Amino acid sequence: MTARGHPALDFGTGHSSLAYLRKLPATQLKIDRTFVKDVDSDADARAIVDAVVHLAHALGLRVVAEGVETEAQRELLLELGGDELQGYLIARPMPAAALLEWLQRHEALQPVAFEATAPVPIDA
Repeated sequence: MTARGHPALDFGTGHSSLAYLRKLPATQLKIDRTFVKDVDSDADARAIVDAVVHLAHALGLRVVAEGVETEAQRELLLELGGDELQGYLIARPMPAAALLEWLQRHEALQPVAFEATAPVPIDA
C-alpha cells in the first residue's frame, strides 16, 4: 500500500518489463495508441508520453507514436520529441502497390529505405 492507502503498482515487470529495453537490440520504441489518443486532452497521458520519449532518447532509441489521428496530436507529439508518427492522419492502411503510388505523390517523404530484420527472441 502507498501512503495514500492505494495498492502499489509493480511497474516494469512481466511482459512489459523495462528490463527488455536494456536487453533487446531495438532501435525504436513505439508508444501505443491508447496514450496517443488522449495526449492532447489528458495531462496524465501527456506526462506518460513525455517520460517515454525522454527514456527512449536516453537509451538511444527513436520514438514512434501510433494511432495519430488529429493535427493537435501530431503537433504535440512532435513538440514532445516524437521521431516518427503512424496513423490515419498520415494515411490509411493500404496494399504495397498503393503504398508505392502514395510515396511517389508525397515526395517530401522520399527517399524511403526498407530494411528486412530477423525476429529476435525475447530471452536473448
